[in-house]
Amino acid sequence: MLRLNLVLLLAVLASALYLVRTQYESRRLYVELEKATAQSRQIETDSERLQVEKRAQATPLRVEKLARDRLQMRTATPAITQYVTYQDAAVAGVPHE
Repeated sequence: MLRLNLVLLLAVLASALYLVRTQYESRRLYVELEKATAQSRQIETDSERLQVEKRAQATPLRVEKLARDRLQMRTATPAITQYVTYQDAAVAGVPHE
C-alpha cells in the first residue's frame, strides 16, 4: 500500500510539474504572439504612411519643380523646339538603313 501511495504521489507531482511547465510555455507563446501582432500592425502603419509619402512625392507639380530646379529643364515651347524631318537628315549626309 505504501508503494502504491508513493507511486501515486510521484505521478501527481510529475503531473503538476508538467502542468506548470505547459502553462508557462503557453503564456510565453501568447506573449510572443502579441508581440508579433503588434509588430505586424506597426509594419502595416508604416507601409500605409510610406504609400502616402510616395503619392505626395510623385505629384506632377512637384516633379515639374524638381525638373526645373535640380535638372535645369524647361518646358518645350515653339521657340526652342527643333523639328527634324527625314529630308533634313538626308541633306546633312546621314546615311539611312
